[in-house]
Amino acid sequence: MTRTSIEIESLTHQNPIPSATRCGPLIESSIIPAFDPGTRIVPDSLDAQIENLFTHMGQMLEAGGATWDDMVKVTFFVNDATASREALNGPWVERFPDPASRPSRHNLEVPGGDKPRISCVFTAYVDR
Repeated sequence: MTRTSIEIESLTHQNPIPSATRCGPLIESSIIPAFDPGTRIVPDSLDAQIENLFTHMGQMLEAGGATWDDMVKVTFFVNDATASREALNGPWVERFPDPASRPSRHNLEVPGGDKPRISCVFTAYVDR
């Protein structure tokens, strides 16, 4: 089984790690910060940060030969679990409209920061 690094235009890491990795049918992301695409700027708005995350995730899926239908789990790292949960629900349902076929999701609270912060990692499984 070969391992392939996945790189995207909207997000690059400063360390020698890829945005995500595909090994066989499995795609695992590295940490995905809420940077505005192509920058290292985190917007003040939690909604804008969430949209950035979904932009980055979508590009990683596409670059790895996957779609939103292949998503298995997303773990969000947040500094306010209640606010983040509510803010995530709209974009989540938009990408995963079928309640009988949604990936697992977990919000892990990581305290700190003076403004809302959110980042994530995901796992996808491509069986084609």
